[in-house]
Amino acid sequence: MADVTDPTRSTDPAFDRRTFVGISAAAAAGVATGARVAAAGLGATHPPIVPENDPGIETKHLTLRRPDIALPAYAAWPKRATVTTPAVVVTMHIWGVDTSIRDVVRRYARLGYVAIAPDLYARGHEPSGDGVADISVFRPFAKALVSSQVQGDLRAAALWCQAARPQAKIGITGFCMGGTLVLEQTIANADVFAAAAPFYGAVADIDPAKVRVPICGSWGGRDTSIPSDGVLAFGRALAVPHDIKIYPEAGHAFFDDQRGAYVASAAEDAWVRTVGFFRTYVGAPA
Repeated sequence: MADVTDPTRSTDPAFDRRTFVGISAAAAAGVATGARVAAAGLGATHPPIVPENDPGIETKHLTLRRPDIALPAYAAWPKRATVTTPAVVVTMHIWGVDTSIRDVVRRYARLGYVAIAPDLYARGHEPSGDGVADISVFRPFAKALVSSQVQGDLRAAALWCQAARPQAKIGITGFCMGGTLVLEQTIANADVFAAAAPFYGAVADIDPAKVRVPICGSWGGRDTSIPSDGVLAFGRALAVPHDIKIYPEAGHAFFDDQRGAYVASAAEDAWVRTVGFFRTYVGAPA
């Protein structure tokens, strides 16, 4: 069963988000994508950072072959992609493959990666998560997820990437619920993923001794659902290359720029770290 943490109720109440608006805006101002988000308003619905019609990428809604379903997925890739172009599987958060997740897929494509986000809720015919801030609609879908099924779905996404690019390495990233699922894949699907980047995934049920994939992980220090001490202990116990960072100004879901938990200073730094990690362990696009 997936982690069903409510991002809207998982930040230390002592955190006054207004205190960090100036810090966050300043941190974003030097980065083109961050500047656009800051200009649109922190945590407010805004136009995508990378639009569907970006001239350098292709996007597609496709299906993945699974034993019980044609699994919907959203994918994007650079128009210059070759058989060696590295790939990233993007694992959705509690709201599904929504505006935020699709934008992340396109952001990786614009950097030169093939990227795909499978719809892990598809068997339940979930509603769209676009513009939704209340997880109550999605909690039953998250609770219905079965680990073995999710592992197969994420593996199918990786194999789709490999089908046309057999020489490419594949990374995996995910947010909130998806961050926990990513951590599980570092054990269950360690043979297909070259690196993993969980964002505020729960570590309590992950045995660090069994992890076989390099990890770049990002958490919020004000996240009441995932104690920082546990995250740090998890990191110390890892035997694989890792970059574990806790952002003291951020709570849960700090990367989700479409909702109120967004903290630009943490999100921008985590993005830079993650991309750098993937370049090292998955490969730098040509």
